[in-house]
Amino acid sequence: MERRHFLQVSTLSALSAMAVTGNAAAAAAGETKGHTFGFADDGSEFLLDGRPFQIRSGEMHPARIPVQYWRHRIRMAKAMGMNTIALYVMWNYIEERPGVFDFHTDRRDVEAFVRLCQAEGMWVLLRPGPYVCGEWDLGGIPPYLLRHPDIRLRVKTADDPRYMAAVTRYIERLAPRIRPLLVARGGPILMVQIENEYGSYGDDAEYLAELRRLWIDHGVDGPFYTEDGLSQLQRNHTNVPGGAIALSGGDASSIAAARAAYPAVPAMAGEVYPGWLTHWGDSTFQGADSDVSGTIRDCMDGGLSFNLYMIHGGTSFGFFAGANADDASGHYQPDITSYDYEAPISEQGVATPRYTIYRDLIGRYLTAPLPAVPAPIPTIGGTTVEPAPYASVWDNLPDALPADRTVDPRPFEMYGQNSGFVLYRKKLDGYSGGTLDIRWVHDYATVFLDDTYAGGFSRPLIPDAVADARHVTNGDAPLPLPPAGQVGDHPRLDILVEGMGRTNYGHALVDRKGILESVALRDGGALTGDLTGWEVFLLPMDDRFVATLRPGVRTPSRPGVFFRATVHLRSTGDTYLDMSRWSKGVVWVNGHNLGRYWEIGPQRRLYCPAPWLRRGKNEILVFDLHQTETAPITFERTLH
Repeated sequence: MERRHFLQVSTLSALSAMAVTGNAAAAAAGETKGHTFGFADDGSEFLLDGRPFQIRSGEMHPARIPVQYWRHRIRMAKAMGMNTIALYVMWNYIEERPGVFDFHTDRRDVEAFVRLCQAEGMWVLLRPGPYVCGEWDLGGIPPYLLRHPDIRLRVKTADDPRYMAAVTRYIERLAPRIRPLLVARGGPILMVQIENEYGSYGDDAEYLAELRRLWIDHGVDGPFYTEDGLSQLQRNHTNVPGGAIALSGGDASSIAAARAAYPAVPAMAGEVYPGWLTHWGDSTFQGADSDVSGTIRDCMDGGLSFNLYMIHGGTSFGFFAGANADDASGHYQPDITSYDYEAPISEQGVATPRYTIYRDLIGRYLTAPLPAVPAPIPTIGGTTVEPAPYASVWDNLPDALPADRTVDPRPFEMYGQNSGFVLYRKKLDGYSGGTLDIRWVHDYATVFLDDTYAGGFSRPLIPDAVADARHVTNGDAPLPLPPAGQVGDHPRLDILVEGMGRTNYGHALVDRKGILESVALRDGGALTGDLTGWEVFLLPMDDRFVATLRPGVRTPSRPGVFFRATVHLRSTGDTYLDMSRWSKGVVWVNGHNLGRYWEIGPQRRLYCPAPWLRRGKNEILVFDLHQTETAPITFERTLH
């Protein structure tokens, strides 16, 4: 049963008088109140019931954890010495289409997760965005906003009313769910973050003030806080009045520096990195050498508050993994599916050696013994399956979009599609060979003349050996096409484009998918003109699309094949599907999208949690962009 804490926000400084006002309103409405949480008069400490309170927080994201494992992961954090859970709310996971909100299905029930934290005796730091970064597609902002050619993101109403109208709608729907969970009203939420690392993006205090006002107007009256790197905070002053400061990459020295710059404001190490993110094509998983024992020790010595980002990373299931793009070079780096992050609690919920080190370190400072570490989830391995060709994407094309929408190729977002694939088709009359020049492919394309594979484009830079083997051009280089003698005079040009993760950090957030501008043929170096008059087929590869696939592969030699295997299990457990013998694609298990795999690594195994398996018959479905012949898939017990 849920154990409720009866809490009332009542700060001891003038900066947080608004929270006291909010409590008065709550009392007048007959709402539960109890303990106080706030800031010391001089900003030196957080206070719970008027006494110094150290926030020892571990970050985990409910959207990245199977619902059945939420309680286990929270207990794992508590057993490591944490008293708080920090979490992002991914706006674009809750509102994938304009005005259509889902707070209940799959891993979207934020309220349930927060109440579970409370039931386990944990406080909460809520990070609802609207922008969260988090190596999540578009930093949590809904891609439907990118249908506006001139959209501006993370700006106030005066700069782009369309963005802030969507933000307002989001806060209007989320705030009533958050309000009863605030510490002022008997819930576990100590503070609510305003935006995220805005100092790395802009310096508009009016934008942050508008967001803060939206929350207050909808009944969420704080306490608030912001998150920034120290240098960005010092340069752009992106804290909010009455709010605490959390520091990315924070430690005792940066807390001291923030306190010197803002002496009346409490500060904490808001993101202490025990690991790091990994991109496709990295030589290995990142963060393995990280050790934050010194940072934790300094915080414990000084009674300083901190948040480990991540204490447990989990998995970016489906198509939600994000990407980075260098502002100067534009080099695009998509994130792998696993968000293991080399965190103390692994992707599958196992206590790593560093978990034990950090737990022992923190435990030495606490007067009460730590809870026992929860038992690990059972795993299964050793099974090998070999899927058979089941269906072809070419035999499962939906109706083409109306011709008046496809005179020129356009990005996914202009057609109302968030993720997956789009096929652009054009008949080439009088074909005489040449090179194909596309401006621009986001992010990976396979090209066909009639039924013959002609090569591809990769926006992410891939190893030369893989590029040569797949006849894929790196970056923006044009693609040489077969000479006229190898195909007919009027071949059908098919360009199947995969949209990978949208940029989630920096100034390149407007990262549309598909073909962005134009397609042209070059004959002997001369540009023959842009190709117009396309057929366009939307292939979101969502649950409905996959569930209604028509079996059959009419052209087995043509890449773009779905493979299916049935495996019978006597018992279930967590496992990893080893895709190292496959090229590039997506895997579903019993209808659950495990995410992307790619031969360039370093990730070659996809996490499949036990609740998504069942005793008896299980179905594995693989869509591979290059392979026409099957290969084995083995069940393994670990990520690597």
